[in-house]
Amino acid sequence: MNTPKPLLTKTELRRSLLNTRKSLPAQEWTQKSEILCNHLQNSPLFTEAKTILAYLSFRQEPDLSPLFETPCTWGFPRCVGKQLSWHVWQPGDALHTGAYGILEPLPDAPKIDSSEVDLILVPAVGCDVRGYRLGYGGGYYDRMLSLAEWESKIAIATIFEFALLAQLPADSWDKPLHGICTESGLKMIHQKSRRSIEQ
Repeated sequence: MNTPKPLLTKTELRRSLLNTRKSLPAQEWTQKSEILCNHLQNSPLFTEAKTILAYLSFRQEPDLSPLFETPCTWGFPRCVGKQLSWHVWQPGDALHTGAYGILEPLPDAPKIDSSEVDLILVPAVGCDVRGYRLGYGGGYYDRMLSLAEWESKIAIATIFEFALLAQLPADSWDKPLHGICTESGLKMIHQKSRRSIEQ
């Protein structure tokens, strides 16, 4: 009888998935990113959204730049202390490098309030089929998505298919996302707010 393999820790999983992502050839990364963006562009969640929060690709995260020409209000994060501050950005606007080496809007870019937001495209190292996300360990998105004003916002992780796992170790503070988009398609998991899922 085979002894079941112990689950990898979040740290081990993060290292393994980041190494896999880093090893993607540039052409494959571009191709997978474009297909992923096509799935989003064909979703009513995306086409009907007026304000979308997203991110600028870092460390071979899926490249969402094909989406940014879509006529809507785009918000991108700045790391301010332990929180994410969201600011309007559109192609051509200046960017600067933030604390983690990630490109960010300038501090004086107009801020976006949570009440304006229709859709959040969330970066992730990996996700599981239940919607639980493996981040980079800073806790920025976990803290944000735990706040009451963000709980009802549709949040979708954008990852490559290899990073979609059967199960991730989940802590009590982890919040499942509403959906996951990979180059294989957009999979919606939870249509309701995260608060209603847990009750």
